[in-house]
Amino acid sequence: MSFFKRLIRVIKANLNSLISRAEEPEKILDQVLEEMQEQLQEAQSRVAHAIADEKKLKKQYQEEARQGDTWEKRAMQAVESGDDELAKKALARKAEHDRMADEFFQQWEHQKNAVEQLKNALHLLRQKIEEASRKKNLLIARKKRAEAQQMIQETISGVTENSAFDTLDRMTKKIDELEAHAEAHAELNRELKDDSLEAQFQKLEDQNNTQDDALAALKAKMGVPSKVREKEKEREAVAVPRDENW
Repeated sequence: MSFFKRLIRVIKANLNSLISRAEEPEKILDQVLEEMQEQLQEAQSRVAHAIADEKKLKKQYQEEARQGDTWEKRAMQAVESGDDELAKKALARKAEHDRMADEFFQQWEHQKNAVEQLKNALHLLRQKIEEASRKKNLLIARKKRAEAQQMIQETISGVTENSAFDTLDRMTKKIDELEAHAEAHAELNRELKDDSLEAQFQKLEDQNNTQDDALAALKAKMGVPSKVREKEKEREAVAVPRDENW
């Protein structure tokens, strides 16, 4: 377990060192993940060696236990043969193998527990690397969004600093002034035309005609013959030729 604690400390130290540098976040994160993968491979190699040692201790325990059983059977054969001295020697060898079997069993149990802990730590390390990979993608997405926002703000700031909107406002005011001057000239021309002598007589004639028409309409309504109608009758009478008999 101490190995994995040191490994985590190394990864954190490398990560903090890389972040403190003024580099591209993508490169930093890629480098961190690459180093974490290398550390993972080293950890996997160490766990594999631990598993191999655990299997080796198990086989040694099983072998010593088998040897103990073998010497026990030989002691039984010696007893059956009536050779107690040989049986004692066989039992002594059995005891030696049993003692070695107990020691290997204890070592195997410790190693087996250590292997389980290493496997759990290795699984946790894989999860951390997968989490780091997901965070990397999230951080890159956040970076791109931040860069887009910064670009927009810089664009807006640049437009403001370059007085583009001020230029548009000035052009609008200038066009408004040109339109106002054009309308003023047109109005002045109309007034000058209305003030001319010919225009005054035309205006007077229009007024008289309007008044005569109104008076004629009123008299027609009242049944009073108008002067215009009387003059027309006189002209008609003069135009009619007289009879010779008159």
